[in-house]
Amino acid sequence: VQLQASGGGLVQAGGSLRLSCAASENIFRIYFMAWYRQAPGEQRELVARITTGGTTNYADSVKGRFTISRDNAKNTVYLQMNSLKPEDTAVYYCNKHPNPLRYWGQGTQVTVSR
Repeated sequence: VQLQASGGGLVQAGGSLRLSCAASENIFRIYFMAWYRQAPGEQRELVARITTGGTTNYADSVKGRFTISRDNAKNTVYLQMNSLKPEDTAVYYCNKHPNPLRYWGQGTQVTVSR
């Protein structure tokens, strides 16, 4: 199983980041994919989801700021994050949705400073 998230970093409020997640082909080709995040002391939450056909859904907190996309040729899902806020600070993970795998990979840290 491969769920390798990358692209995180430290950014000022109002800035942008683009996350990438390379997934195993046997997962990527069949399932809807999603980005989740977990802030310190908080439960992991769903941020955005994309179906195999490209339909997207977003958490209310990120609507209009984040865009999820997928490249089927590369088995990769992306998360473009614009107008970042300090409350977006978290470790971001990708996984299938619904019923995410027990394996989450290492995630990628996003830190947004004021």
